Amino acid sequence: MKNITNICCIGAGYVGGPTMAVVAKQCPGIKVTIVDLNEARIAAWNDPDVNNIPVYEPGLSDVVAEARGRNLFFSTDVDKAIDEAQMIFISVNTPTKTYGAGKGMGADLKWIELCARQIARVSKTDKIIVEKSTLPVRTAEAVRDILQNTGNGVKFQVLSNPEFLAEGTAVEDLLAPDRVLIGGDSTEEGQEAIQALVDIYAQWIPQERILTTNVWSSELSKLVANAFLAQRISSINAISELCEKTEADINEVSRAIGTDSRIGPKFLKASVGFGGSCFQKDILNLVYISRSFGLREVADYWEQVIIMNDHQKKRFALNIVRSLYNTVSGKKITFLGWAFKKDTNDTRESAAIYVADELLNEQAEIKVYDPKVGEKQVYDDLNYLETRKPEENTKGLSVFEDPYEACKDAHAIAVLTEWDEFKDYDWQRIYDNMLKPAKIFDGRNLLDAEKLRAIGFKVQAIGVK
Repeated sequence: MKNITNICCIGAGYVGGPTMAVVAKQCPGIKVTIVDLNEARIAAWNDPDVNNIPVYEPGLSDVVAEARGRNLFFSTDVDKAIDEAQMIFISVNTPTKTYGAGKGMGADLKWIELCARQIARVSKTDKIIVEKSTLPVRTAEAVRDILQNTGNGVKFQVLSNPEFLAEGTAVEDLLAPDRVLIGGDSTEEGQEAIQALVDIYAQWIPQERILTTNVWSSELSKLVANAFLAQRISSINAISELCEKTEADINEVSRAIGTDSRIGPKFLKASVGFGGSCFQKDILNLVYISRSFGLREVADYWEQVIIMNDHQKKRFALNIVRSLYNTVSGKKITFLGWAFKKDTNDTRESAAIYVADELLNEQAEIKVYDPKVGEKQVYDDLNYLETRKPEENTKGLSVFEDPYEACKDAHAIAVLTEWDEFKDYDWQRIYDNMLKPAKIFDGRNLLDAEKLRAIGFKVQAIGVK
């Protein structure tokens, strides 16, 4: 099975959608079908207006427009796509478990297992299975176990091909990645399967950027990459608190250490904390795996990255309360930004959710504006925490489509996402319509504090006294 002409991807989310759209664009000779049981999501991917696709990423609509209907298809007929494909990517959700053993840490592999059982049931020909979801180490073993014990004589090879996308630059990252990592078995069949996947990527990615390893190394590398990146953010955030107590400025410290070529400048921006679907989940996975092997010190070390991140979010919220004379009850606080970072509509684990939750506990009235996140998503995020009844969330928080309306009559503004447009607002107009003293809490060090102070704002930024 050298030449792959038909691929199926199970899961039409933030990973499956963009990844497969780019594969289809770059490999017109391969039919790519993305399947999902969520009919509304598939309908959105098939929307005649490509601006309505369910994942917002710069450049993604153009990629989908080019390939959709030519060799890129979105469908809810999972069985048919599995049956026809020679290679199947599994790209379903692997959330942190909310129940049972490993609750709050281990990954919930329910969807992965259901996928494997469905593939085993439907397949009549040999297939290559590719793990694309972020998974804990040794998942491939479980998938292989299920596939090989179905008794219908079909041969499966399982590869690990973790994604290293950064949301907001996913299309760029897919077109010109730092590296593509493919893990597989050292057997002859395993090596053939690896080569089949290498050949697909090699149609647009230089061979020297395609790394092959064993399955375990590939799975672990994904968790470790995210853990190291998150660790950098927690490290700089830890120092930001120290800066606020001294005369140091975190922006100057970041610049000073970032120019050291051994450290480098990336991921050294102090903020209200990291979000996104992967960092926390992957570190918790690393902690869980380490604990399950009895490696207590290793587990404690990585868990501290999460503890620091939670502390940063809570500290930001409590700082707002303290600055508003220790009570925010009935006070209007405007959030600029709800997505976990700019240029994406993804809100998973966004700092804004947790800051809002803390402030709602203090009976604040929260007004939210985000250029890409709608009202339903904001309420879903808050309700998911189950801190209070949905109707209480609806009562305590309102979502606006106009930033100036959102800021009107507010006691304070909190910047939670680093959207570029926030810098260009008419801040004089915002100031004139706010209650005085007008306060800004810049959780992203995004705005020009000096300019705002000249208008009359009281500004507090992360890591600056």
